[in-house]
Amino acid sequence: MTGTGPAVVAFGGGHGLAASLRALRRITRHLTAVVTVGDDGGSSGRLRTELGALPMGDLRMALAALAGTDSWSTTWAELFQHRFGGGGPLAGHAVGNLVLSALAERQSSAVDALDLAARLLGAAGRVLPLSDTGIDIVAEVAGLDPRQPAAVVEVRGQAAVATTSGRVRSLRLEPVTPAACRPALEAVERAEWVVFGPGSLYTSVLPHLLVPEMTGCLLRSPARRVMVLNLAPQPGETAGYPPEAHLRVIETHAPGLLFDVVIADRDAVGEPGVLARAAADLGARLYLVPVAYPGEPHHDPRRLAVAFEAVFANMAGNGAGNVTGLRPGARSGPATGATGVSDDAARRDAVRRDAVRRNAATAGSAGSAREGVFPAHEGAVSAHEGEE
Repeated sequence: MTGTGPAVVAFGGGHGLAASLRALRRITRHLTAVVTVGDDGGSSGRLRTELGALPMGDLRMALAALAGTDSWSTTWAELFQHRFGGGGPLAGHAVGNLVLSALAERQSSAVDALDLAARLLGAAGRVLPLSDTGIDIVAEVAGLDPRQPAAVVEVRGQAAVATTSGRVRSLRLEPVTPAACRPALEAVERAEWVVFGPGSLYTSVLPHLLVPEMTGCLLRSPARRVMVLNLAPQPGETAGYPPEAHLRVIETHAPGLLFDVVIADRDAVGEPGVLARAAADLGARLYLVPVAYPGEPHHDPRRLAVAFEAVFANMAGNGAGNVTGLRPGARSGPATGATGVSDDAARRDAVRRDAVRRNAATAGSAGSAREGVFPAHEGAVSAHEGEE
């Protein structure tokens, strides 16, 4: 880790991604947010329908999370977040959504619009869309009809999936193979770390792993991967999910993609051994550490920054080499195929994954999560406590 921090790409959307960005900006100056673009509700949905615009709401929130701390930047960030009241045509629209949509129209580029807005807000990083065009989220959901609890119904649209009263069985995107944003792919190629979560599992996190170009880029990248788990199930799409269920969903929808570390708040985990084993199935170690505001179901950026800093330093100190993320056996062909991952790298993953699973098994049999888990840091938060 350099004096300005590692190159980090954070994936997600909404309040979860904003929490990660507020934490990561404390420990690195090389930060890129890649934001999902499936929103079809509220102000974003209206602009998407009326103008054919990229949904800007989550992108706006990411910019606000990275805005500078001087009075100029905070004023503009607050204005971007301001929503019009009343009952007229502008009611409910966020100013930032309108500004970003107008900039994208004038520049003929959402990326250029976001870069201009980032300069205006003094953003401590870059904000990019997952795709240059909007995507649609489609879920197969069971349990919507109490008379036929096993019946599976197709639910379309991010807003509907996020609030479904049923249980999501699977997710897909339309189009099935949306083009990934080129600068976002380039950021992943340069990254030392990529971070997923926290955030809505099916509507903010998983869509990134359903874009083939992006998944392929992640598999080729030597960057290490971190998953930050939510503090509680989300009403609607993940109601009743224990923490390990989130990891099972990732494994099902993105087979072959490994992680290095799973970060979870220890007070949100009922069975650490079970979660450690689920993390091990993704090749990851479990790091249990306080990351929430005391007594509140919200991530504390200061505590989360401490967790990220400890993980980055610990893994750098291990000197374990590049992690490809290719599950052993997930690829066939020559030693250097379409993914650009060597057989030696795949064997390294196999050895690492088996070691983590053995540690997790030890943790489960001992009734604790000590083996295969980072030691939790107690006490003071961070030397970065005064930053915003």
